[in-house]
Amino acid sequence: MKKIIAIAIALISLQGIAQERRQFADRMERPHRMNDLTPEQAATLRTKHMTLNYDLTKSQQDEIYKLNLENAKAKKDMMESLKAKKESGEWQNPSSEERYKMMNDRLDHQIAVKAKMKNILTKEQYSKWEDTQAKMKQRAQKMKKDMPQRQFEDKRDRK
Repeated sequence: MKKIIAIAIALISLQGIAQERRQFADRMERPHRMNDLTPEQAATLRTKHMTLNYDLTKSQQDEIYKLNLENAKAKKDMMESLKAKKESGEWQNPSSEERYKMMNDRLDHQIAVKAKMKNILTKEQYSKWEDTQAKMKQRAQKMKKDMPQRQFEDKRDRK
């Protein structure tokens, strides 16, 4: 009787672990779905999503679409160049100076986007947009914190 209970507990715990891993895999796959879209499609979807959340006017939609399209094209170009480098074997981990330059460029871009959004949106819309950005940042930090440590160890082993 004790053996049957122990086996049942072991099976239940294994099922729980497997379920957790599948949910994590699904969560990690989600952002890659947007990568399959063209920059125009991604910009359109993002603009419509923002229209629903912030009640944008037609002129605001047009300006934000241009901004989203610019960002989507830049992201697509960066992803393609990174993919090409990885496939050709030229990709290496960036040095500290390269990492500093990338982070500095990313922050400059974020500052520019924030300034453009401040000019496009009304005060209420802009405050709501800032709140949404803060929530997204917290969610990303939480996901990074919750990632299994094993995933990082696997990447280190490949080097």
